[in-house]
Amino acid sequence: MRDFQEIFEISAARKGGADQLEALLAETSARPEHSDDRWLSRMAEYIFKAGFTWKVVDHMWPGFEKVFEGFDVGFCSMLNEDDLARLVSDKRIVRHGTKIRSVQQNAVFISDLADEYGSVDQAFRNWPSSDYIGLLLLLKKRGSRLGGNTGQYLLRSMGVDSFILSRDVVTRLVAEGLIDKAPTSQKAMKQVQHAFNEWHAESGKSLTYISRVLGMSVG
Repeated sequence: MRDFQEIFEISAARKGGADQLEALLAETSARPEHSDDRWLSRMAEYIFKAGFTWKVVDHMWPGFEKVFEGFDVGFCSMLNEDDLARLVSDKRIVRHGTKIRSVQQNAVFISDLADEYGSVDQAFRNWPSSDYIGLLLLLKKRGSRLGGNTGQYLLRSMGVDSFILSRDVVTRLVAEGLIDKAPTSQKAMKQVQHAFNEWHAESGKSLTYISRVLGMSVG
């Protein structure tokens, strides 16, 4: 496994130099707080976008917000079978039954996290980045349809320090001899987490920064 500086230099060479790469990687340490309804909204957004045309979901999103009452967690957690049957026929949203049901299930998930941590934002904000895969596992096990890249894109979009196992990032991890394919087992995910922890200790950079550098080193 190369040290992070070597991988950074590979990416810099591909992007026209270190200054140009840093300009692409410009990030702020500030992370806005998000209310529980915004977490539920973003969960739903990435769930409905999974395997679907993102532009269609973006165009319909005002309808989603209206149908789900601004993704009010209390309202959504109380949706019953009659409500779900009605929503499957609502043309203001993508009529995908199991994804619609996931809104109700994730509202309950968020309510449970709020009981445990005060809010879902507090739960995720205070989660140690050195155990990012533990947070992914939490989303997969306790959330609905939040496993895989859906959970990863969700967390990145909400400002959580994270790595995304995109095709290019996986290609770099394979090139470094850490894995031989996209990681699906917990053993492989632990190997990935360990590598990111080492690169973080070496560079002092966030998981997000490191992940983006890895992705820019190939392709």
